[in-house]
Amino acid sequence: MLGNYFPILLFILIGLAVGVLSMLAGWMFAPNRPDSEKLSPYECGFEAFEDARIKFDVRYYLVAILFILFDLEIAFLFPWAVVLNEIGLFGFTAMLVFLGILIVGFVYEWKKGALEWD
Repeated sequence: MLGNYFPILLFILIGLAVGVLSMLAGWMFAPNRPDSEKLSPYECGFEAFEDARIKFDVRYYLVAILFILFDLEIAFLFPWAVVLNEIGLFGFTAMLVFLGILIVGFVYEWKKGALEWD
């Protein structure tokens, strides 16, 4: 029974070995010539204006999550469009229900001001 999982174990071990060996080879054979210019922070040719760990507004993350959410939901339309002839009326109405829920959610977010950036 466990013999069926041997190829998976072998694949994981080979993947780990390739990753570790490539990192070791880069560390051992790569030239290491530090320079003050090379190690200086770069921001459009100037010194950094402020700390790199600045706090972002929560709205930035909210808009990013909403973008990913709607982007993934739209991705469900492509396989549906490909098999539209095979799924018939039931598949069409199911997708209309899905799109209706999606539109209701979008209107709700819009009315709540989740997409406002000010």
